[in-house]
Amino acid sequence: MRHDHREPELPPARGPVSAAVTAYLRDAGPLPRAEEIGGATAYGDDLQLALYLCYELHYRGFAGVDARREWDPELLRIRSALEHRFLSALRADTPVHDSLDDALAALLVEPVRGTGVSHYLRDEGTLWQLREYAAQRSLYHLKEADPHAWVLPRLWGRAKAAMAAVEFDEWGGGRAERVHARLFADLMTDLGLDTAYGRYLDAASAEALATVNLMSLFGLHRELRGALVGHFAAVEITSSPGSRRLAEALRRTGAGPAAQFFYDEHVEADAVHEQVVRHDVLGGLLAEEPHLAADVTFGIDATGYLEDRLGARLLADWRAGRSSLRTPLAQEVTGAP
Repeated sequence: MRHDHREPELPPARGPVSAAVTAYLRDAGPLPRAEEIGGATAYGDDLQLALYLCYELHYRGFAGVDARREWDPELLRIRSALEHRFLSALRADTPVHDSLDDALAALLVEPVRGTGVSHYLRDEGTLWQLREYAAQRSLYHLKEADPHAWVLPRLWGRAKAAMAAVEFDEWGGGRAERVHARLFADLMTDLGLDTAYGRYLDAASAEALATVNLMSLFGLHRELRGALVGHFAAVEITSSPGSRRLAEALRRTGAGPAAQFFYDEHVEADAVHEQVVRHDVLGGLLAEEPHLAADVTFGIDATGYLEDRLGARLLADWRAGRSSLRTPLAQEVTGAP
């Protein structure tokens, strides 16, 4: 089997379900039993890592894992059971707006006195907290826009053309050095972080894993295409003001020019993307398939629900003076307690 140097190592397991999936990927044991999956907490470390491992086979895979595992029927059966636990919990727990218009209106409102992570980092965050934030977010940003690309074959007409245009921007507009994943790696370099793909998978919290798993869940299922577009809309509409606050935080803490540039780029780009997504991606999709409005609404609200869970975890840890990571970054570099 050819080794691809871009493939990350499999991380340590976080419970019986992820241990069984890891063993199976290594040809060293059976897949988890149904009762083990049924007993795992839907948003917990064990289930979220197991699901992440299954999804990552559709991206870069893992070192030493046969690429054919991507379409292994037994593994897909287990992935389906994991997805059912996750999606069922989301449908039960997510507060969903009465209409898509209400959900979009809520995204467009910037609170006068914001209390989220980007507000905290702008106003009082430290450099070690910004480094932890980047490490958590690297699970997505080092493959930025890739999960959303799964929806392209499931769209047509105006929605497809607009979605492809936004994705093209995310992938650098044809310039490798401008690919947003590359820009995030440059940010990580400025922050003294390892830019290897998947490097912080073991350190990242279950809440961070869940935000990335949500994109893969929506993207890999045609029946959830509306939810994926809703997720994409939520990200693009809220990105510009949040990116502005994060850029200010990085300037205040002296993080470096590349770190600042990543978020400065998103302030400008996502302000344009917001209009394209609202008018052409959403508008085009619903003109063709108006019955997907409820799915789009769910996608928006499920995104907000999981982001709020992650934000609460980060802020609780940081305000208590402790690391938000399962494996804290080196103290001599971060100055973390």
